[in-house]
Amino acid sequence: MAHADLVITGTVLTVDEARPTAEALAVTDGRIVAVGNRSDVNELIGPDTRTIDLGSGCVMPGFVEAHGHPLMEAVALSDRFVDIRPVTIGRADAVVDAIRGEVTRRGAEGAYFNGWDPLLQTGLPEPTLAWLDETAPEGPLVIIHNSGHKAFFNSHAARINGLTRDTPDPKGSSYGRDAGGELDGTAVEIGAVFSLLGDAIKPDDYPAMLRAECARLNRAGLTMCSEMAFDPAYGPLVEQLRDDLTVRLRTYEMSSARMSTDATPGQGDDILRQVGIKIWVDGSPYVGNIDLSFPYLDTAATRTIGVTPGSCGCANYTREQLTEIVHAYFPKGWQMACHVQGDAGVDTILDVYEDVLRAHPRDDHRLRLEHVGAIRPDQLQRAAELGVTCSIFVDQIHYWGDVVVDGLFGPERGSRWMPAGSAVATGMRISLHNDPPVTPEEPLRNISVAVTRVAPSGRVLGPEECLTVEQAIRAQTLDPAWQMFADDVVGSLEVGKYADMVVLSADPRRFRPRRSPTSRSGRRSWRAGRSIGSDARAGGCAGPRTRRGAAHAGALPRHHHP
Repeated sequence: MAHADLVITGTVLTVDEARPTAEALAVTDGRIVAVGNRSDVNELIGPDTRTIDLGSGCVMPGFVEAHGHPLMEAVALSDRFVDIRPVTIGRADAVVDAIRGEVTRRGAEGAYFNGWDPLLQTGLPEPTLAWLDETAPEGPLVIIHNSGHKAFFNSHAARINGLTRDTPDPKGSSYGRDAGGELDGTAVEIGAVFSLLGDAIKPDDYPAMLRAECARLNRAGLTMCSEMAFDPAYGPLVEQLRDDLTVRLRTYEMSSARMSTDATPGQGDDILRQVGIKIWVDGSPYVGNIDLSFPYLDTAATRTIGVTPGSCGCANYTREQLTEIVHAYFPKGWQMACHVQGDAGVDTILDVYEDVLRAHPRDDHRLRLEHVGAIRPDQLQRAAELGVTCSIFVDQIHYWGDVVVDGLFGPERGSRWMPAGSAVATGMRISLHNDPPVTPEEPLRNISVAVTRVAPSGRVLGPEECLTVEQAIRAQTLDPAWQMFADDVVGSLEVGKYADMVVLSADPRRFRPRRSPTSRSGRRSWRAGRSIGSDARAGGCAGPRTRRGAAHAGALPRHHHP
């Protein structure tokens, strides 16, 4: 029998229902060849086999980000942009100082920022066109809202991007205008926001940005990530960089005005593959433009973001437009992933999904709903019956939980925000996500938030919506891989699958509610049996003991605690 390249012993969390835990696993040529007891892998150890004993740590499947934006985050967190997200800068005055400092440094070159959030950075100035022009009189200035669903731009930015009062609104997006019809320096939704970034970076700078992004994902324990706003114009460049990718990418192309794509479903390989089409049904709760059946509250928070009293938000498309888009792609074999936060928007897109499934039945379609903050129990049941799956942005509770309840929707609706428990109760397979860079990629914290639902104040939002630790782990590994048609190769530690793994310094099943150490656990990521990155914030992965081979192939040590 051939010897393995790698053998790991200790606590193995497989996320395989047939065998949830094991004592050892073996890897050959990047694939798992054995999972079981120590005795099961003894004969696979040879003189050149690398062996790792985990001590008090554990190994589990590499985390999967079901709703990410790595190709965009590579730019947003590069040196060309200034990161002003609330996770980076908490105070409004510090945000303004950062903006003025970068404008001074860049001058006519232009200054770009990501992360403006007046709900968490209270006291920010109103970003009127006059303020934007006064702040940056010599060059373009673009400030993207933390949600990514809105941006503010000065007159210089409008000019260099060819925007005038006569510029038509992109489909599903809009430019703000004053009473006279002139641009007012606001862009709402993705088509309008992206139109401001044409001159932000040079193509020659992008490879280094993408490599840095991959390293960032690996440090979080991620080995697979979706790109949920894929621009096919990036395709040739990303393909050139595929050998540098240390995460597996699954892309969802943005639906275009022409409602067609040059790609074919499943195009690509296990490293880089296009699997679906993305639509934004509505916007962000923190901008005020999600499609609700009930009104936003009238509070200081909603007035800060410009919500008209009594407003139920809005949709980006009519039902007829959504029907046209979905029917253009789905019959050709594409999976659809629809961003939708408001419950009225959920009703609309479920109607559209039901219609297209009736007209074009498909047994294993895995149609997706993204975020679903205000989705109702009856809608979750309907979705499950249609075979629709949800990816849930539960990390919003960690950052905006108090704002959702006190500032936007009230306790009855706010406490049920991101109802992961109700989703799982229907039998639906769900995923958890961070939507980075909206919140930092942190799957371990996601697991903790899904289990505890603790808001910044310490209150628990809807304890009935809490997941078990095992459910949350599955929603960050196997089930997001399933959502992206990759569960046959990753997502669990099973024989035949790639050895995409994360080694943790602590077992995530052992955390205490409301005081989880998981978000600070050291980790090391592996893709196809090769170490690709580590995070040493909590002692890194110094716990596991590594050695090469053994004097006797059958002598596999018991747990060693360094």
